Amino acid sequence: MDERVAAYAAPGLVQTGVVVLTVTSAAALYRATTAGDVGSVAFVVVSYGALLLLLRSLRSYELAPPEAAAERERLRLRVWALCTLLTGLFARKVAGVVPLPLAVGVWAVAAATSAGGFVLLFSRHQRLL
Repeated sequence: MDERVAAYAAPGLVQTGVVVLTVTSAAALYRATTAGDVGSVAFVVVSYGALLLLLRSLRSYELAPPEAAAERERLRLRVWALCTLLTGLFARKVAGVVPLPLAVGVWAVAAATSAGGFVLLFSRHQRLL
């Protein structure tokens, strides 16, 4: 195993996080389903799936050999897309419960975060990952 991957491989920590995520998502799904809130059901399902895909993509990126540049670039794009999706989902939820001026601010911060993440992840001058 690569040394940098071994440094981040805390046995059981990721698995514990996924179990907690699954339990809380199941509870939220149950609550939304019994309330008949289709929007919340969709939010929980999509965000849970996106988080699982994000964790899997990050792990694949960590394990990809440096020689596999095309694979790493594809995984980097997938990570950015999933982060952008999650940012948009959570911004929509937050913007829906705050006054309009704050909602505009929430969307502005979400857009800036996604754009900034794109620039940082795909800048040819400096690679952070």
